[in-house]
Amino acid sequence: MKIYTDTSVLFSLYVTDANSLKADAWRRANPVPIAFTSFHRLELRNALGLAVFQQRLTIEEVGAAWQQVQQDLAGGLLVDKPILWGQLIREAEALAEHHTPSIGSRSLDILHVAAALVSGAIKFCTFDARQVKLAQLAGLQVQP
Repeated sequence: MKIYTDTSVLFSLYVTDANSLKADAWRRANPVPIAFTSFHRLELRNALGLAVFQQRLTIEEVGAAWQQVQQDLAGGLLVDKPILWGQLIREAEALAEHHTPSIGSRSLDILHVAAALVSGAIKFCTFDARQVKLAQLAGLQVQP
């Protein structure tokens, strides 16, 4: 899979938020299976739970979103992609060493960009402005 999608895009694909229209348009333009890692699973579950805590979503909306994630995994729209955590951490450490002093990257952003690199992605899809600069410096084409 040559496109890596971060959790900000996944969130916008499964619940309605300020970026959902852009996410839907991106998805229509890129109808390929999306890699879904254990890191995505954790971060998406947490983002959905945080939205409940912040009263932006209800438990029922989160349940429906997660059910759709499961259906998309079963239907091949999302593809379970294992992570080699040792390789991921080494790549993340290198990114942190080279780029954090100059652009102030956050750890989770570094992990997403590292995951894209170790998975062989050439495109990085995110709505997170802080990830964009790091992804570009790492040689990834940023979408949407």
